[in-house]
Amino acid sequence: MLLYLMAGLSALGQQTYTAEEARRLFDEKYQLVFGDEGCTLHYAVNIIGIYKTEGTIWYKQGKSKFIDDKYIAWNDGTTYTRLERNKRKGDIYSMNDDDRDKYASKFTFEPDNYTYSASENKEHIVITLKAKKGVKGIKEGKCYINKETGYPESLRIKVFIFSTTIKISNFQPGNISDDIFIFPEQLYADYTFTKHRGYETRK
Repeated sequence: MLLYLMAGLSALGQQTYTAEEARRLFDEKYQLVFGDEGCTLHYAVNIIGIYKTEGTIWYKQGKSKFIDDKYIAWNDGTTYTRLERNKRKGDIYSMNDDDRDKYASKFTFEPDNYTYSASENKEHIVITLKAKKGVKGIKEGKCYINKETGYPESLRIKVFIFSTTIKISNFQPGNISDDIFIFPEQLYADYTFTKHRGYETRK
């Protein structure tokens, strides 16, 4: 009976993964998003009763830029500049200042702080991350990777007592210019800016 069941699973083409294989697969997808070539994607997140937004974001080598219906923000790796367009004002922070985003400290992530496993369903490879003892921030995550394209389609995360799903679409890897992460000051000369403690002069 066991051999029959195993044969049936094999026929479905569903691969099994060791912890080491799951970690390597995660690292590969993590580099696809945040690595040397960068990417852009559309995201939508809804933490019921707390936070809801969607927009477009660009990532590359620790730098980022995002645009949603209220804000635009640039992170050039040193300085984080966020504009609130309807109020024509901006805030400038050191990139390492958690005050730049009230949710930033809640979603901290270091890959080595987690254990990894992976499984497959009909459409996705599902990589599961579980925080090691004492780790703050994200406690558990599930990354859903499209089996056909190899691109991420959603991310389910658990932080403290709540969980949320980040839906991902229009994923495009590579060809991201460093220029996109540089705040174009000349275009926003009429904005009022607040420079916060820890701000480091933009190079």
